[in-house]
Amino acid sequence: MPKHTMRAVRLHEHGGPEVLRYDEVPIPEPGLGEVLVRVHAVGINPPDWYLRDGMSNLPPEVRPKFSLPVIPGTDLSGVVEAVAADVDGFSVGDEVFGLLRFPSFDGSTYAEYVAAPASDLALKPAGIDHVHAAGAPMAGLTAWQFLIELGHDHPSPFQAAQHRPVPLDANVTVLINGAAGGVGHLALQLAKWKGARVIAVASGAHELFLSELGADEFIDYTKSRPEELVRGVDLVLDAVGGPDSKRFLRTLKRGGSQFPVFFGEFDEEETVKLGVTVTGTQVRSNGAQLAELGRLLDAGTVRVAIDSTFALADVRAAHERAARGHIQGKIVLTVA
Repeated sequence: MPKHTMRAVRLHEHGGPEVLRYDEVPIPEPGLGEVLVRVHAVGINPPDWYLRDGMSNLPPEVRPKFSLPVIPGTDLSGVVEAVAADVDGFSVGDEVFGLLRFPSFDGSTYAEYVAAPASDLALKPAGIDHVHAAGAPMAGLTAWQFLIELGHDHPSPFQAAQHRPVPLDANVTVLINGAAGGVGHLALQLAKWKGARVIAVASGAHELFLSELGADEFIDYTKSRPEELVRGVDLVLDAVGGPDSKRFLRTLKRGGSQFPVFFGEFDEEETVKLGVTVTGTQVRSNGAQLAELGRLLDAGTVRVAIDSTFALADVRAAHERAARGHIQGKIVLTVA
């Protein structure tokens, strides 16, 4: 008899890590344009805990719609088990990775099997394992769409204007705040790939890690304030964002740009007076861009750092690790 059920993590209510339940549910059927993936590893991302706590950090009007119970998760790496009749480009047995259906919250990757839109997937780089591949999609595509190429024409829910990446080369200095985290450590490597000079801001424990990834300068924010030390940079990528993000504006030269990854709070009068622009976007699933990133991962030009791994059944501990912060790279769930 074929197997009809699987284990998956579901939310039946909102709250802390304790609301994550390890349930038995039916294996999904792939619809048109989809493949069924046997999941080997799942990357954990901030939207997973935003969903878990009920999106309390977002203004009500931009909160995505979803109903409970829901399987969280957007990132996976695994093996194709079945392919819908209309799908070309993937075959049973292919190793794939992807960011699924984002910015909706229907990715449902905290599970043993997932029905995934083929357009959201790319072939997993042969040179890296499922754990490292699962850490790449959301964080890597966020860095790619902010810094390299947007790849879509959807406006951000947080701004009307279209985000435009700043061309990066040896004449450009980029300051990355939160450089040791998922988005930050991949953004640092993409900026270095393009030849830019990178100033990395993180806590002191990450100094060696970030210098190994190619940071030209390191600032320990627990010891000094980067906005008092740095002037004349071309671009700030703030992977932390939030209300304190505007303090980085004064590190920019006139004509410079600040990209808050999580929307910050900015005063338009101040940005006009400083002669700088603040712009952002919301990461979106994109299999073609992920394939480009995959080539860099395969070549070792960019690598995914793994903070820690947890079995799918130990998902609460993984979310507790995330809540402690100071993450170096990515937290990944392993699925047997």
